[in-house]
Amino acid sequence: MTVTRTARLTGAALCAALALVTLVWLLRDLATFGPTAELLWYWAGDHGFRLRPAAATTLVDPLLLTAYAVTAGVALRSPLAAPAMAATGLTTVALRLPGLWSSGVDALVSTLLVLGLAAALVVTAAAGRATGPGTPDEPAAPARPRTGPAVAAGVLCVLAALMWAAWEIRWATLLPVEYTVGRYTGGPSLLLPALAVPPGWLNAVLVLLLLAATLSAFARAPHARPFGLLAGLLLAGVGAGGTAAALRQNWHTSVPELELYSVAYDLGCGFALLAGLAVLLLLARPGRRRTPYRPAAALPPAPPAHRPPGW
Repeated sequence: MTVTRTARLTGAALCAALALVTLVWLLRDLATFGPTAELLWYWAGDHGFRLRPAAATTLVDPLLLTAYAVTAGVALRSPLAAPAMAATGLTTVALRLPGLWSSGVDALVSTLLVLGLAAALVVTAAAGRATGPGTPDEPAAPARPRTGPAVAAGVLCVLAALMWAAWEIRWATLLPVEYTVGRYTGGPSLLLPALAVPPGWLNAVLVLLLLAATLSAFARAPHARPFGLLAGLLLAGVGAGGTAAALRQNWHTSVPELELYSVAYDLGCGFALLAGLAVLLLLARPGRRRTPYRPAAALPPAPPAHRPPGW
């Protein structure tokens, strides 16, 4: 399951290109907002106080930038970077697909470029496998996560997935059909940033990623760590945004009385933040790698019982 050096360098270059595209948009927004915390509050969802042009990025962009940087580092130093490259590429494709029908030429060109780079990253991870078994220094399969941390991370991921899916069902029952469809496809009525992932689409991708991380963690699959770490990163980021919004002063001034569902959603965001951080901590430590088996015939011959002189 090792990948060739050429594939690793190609994957690192593709991750660097993805990071560069994202960084350009982030620097553009930072220049627009200036050295203040307004951009952070904008990412958290507070758009009401803005009088200047809106940002093009969302909280997803710095999270993906972190994933690209980590994946590039793994590709450069590890021959077992295929699962990390595949997980990052697939998640990028899933999150950037709605950008194909977004408004704005710049956003569309950027989306096409990112989708092409992400697809190339997945292809590189699949086609760049080295032929032949690995050596003891470069094993053919990545280490499986330890049983305790893997099970704990799987439980947290499945609980977060069920909670997020329940909220999606709840919103679908409360909102009109047109608005519910718009939460998955986007639209001018939502007033989303240029690169924003529609909220319903983002939650659906997050639920699917959490479920994939749950199954791989319970099975202690070799790809459990990259999928689990990526799911934990997105979960912690989304939870941090919701928690920051809930703690902001006068956030609920337009609501005369806090409803039960508002409080439950705020608590759910806090749980998502803590669960995401816990998953990152549980899966950050590498698992145990089995010692390669060496048959008896491959061992050096035993010394004779009666050693001759000069042995």
